[in-house]
Amino acid sequence: MSVGDGSFRKHRAGAPPGFFEAEAAGLRWLAAAGGRVVGVLEVGADGIVMERLEAARPTAACAAEFGRMLALVHAAGASEYGSAPDGYHGQLYIGARPMGSGTAPTWGRFYGQERVRPFLPAAVAAGHLTETEAREVEQACEVVESGVLDATVPGPARIHGDLWSGNVFWTADGVVLIDPAAHGGHPETDLAMLELFGCPFLEQVLAGYAAVADLAPGRDERVPVHQLHPLAVHAAGHGRGYGVELVRAARYTVERWGSSPVP
Repeated sequence: MSVGDGSFRKHRAGAPPGFFEAEAAGLRWLAAAGGRVVGVLEVGADGIVMERLEAARPTAACAAEFGRMLALVHAAGASEYGSAPDGYHGQLYIGARPMGSGTAPTWGRFYGQERVRPFLPAAVAAGHLTETEAREVEQACEVVESGVLDATVPGPARIHGDLWSGNVFWTADGVVLIDPAAHGGHPETDLAMLELFGCPFLEQVLAGYAAVADLAPGRDERVPVHQLHPLAVHAAGHGRGYGVELVRAARYTVERWGSSPVP
């Protein structure tokens, strides 16, 4: 909610430990890498106070600049796959859901074990995924965990972690990032989430990104792999439709890389 001094306060009574602290730490970590993020004014156990932003219409120029900014943030790196923002040692969250805090030396092992598998039991319990379908997703995790795609990333990137269009705030001066689930991961995961949920001027965002950073050849083919995580999160709490999309992405992953070492 907006308050009289021009700030914006988010409040959640009984918030789990570290809920708002994780958000603040993520914003500061992204800002330290050159990211344009909403400013944190105050943070506590049950709320966070931030600067109030004025929304503006998206433009192609701002989209291209956003892509360049995102590439620079990613390039700042992280200590490990799964590492939390510097100085933060508590629970991580994506939206309202706890997110794994384990780390791994390789991206594939981290991604399958910490970003996809943990959300499957909740999706099954909610009726958004069947037991058989969950096993198909686990099979896709096994493929990714095998390391077949590890060569597509040179090292842990500093990613936003929940980069759907609702967390890309357009102002007259450009994009401001909000509400991260920041951690060390694969840069293509942020880009794939933008594609999954739609982003204004996405083509210009990607062009701006490519002007600053090189991605491994074949990124378009890997988009469904990087969408396994957000689809698993949404299948856990947002409907059967996400479960269907999750299984589709899992089957694609197994068919494309299950018996092939080619990234």
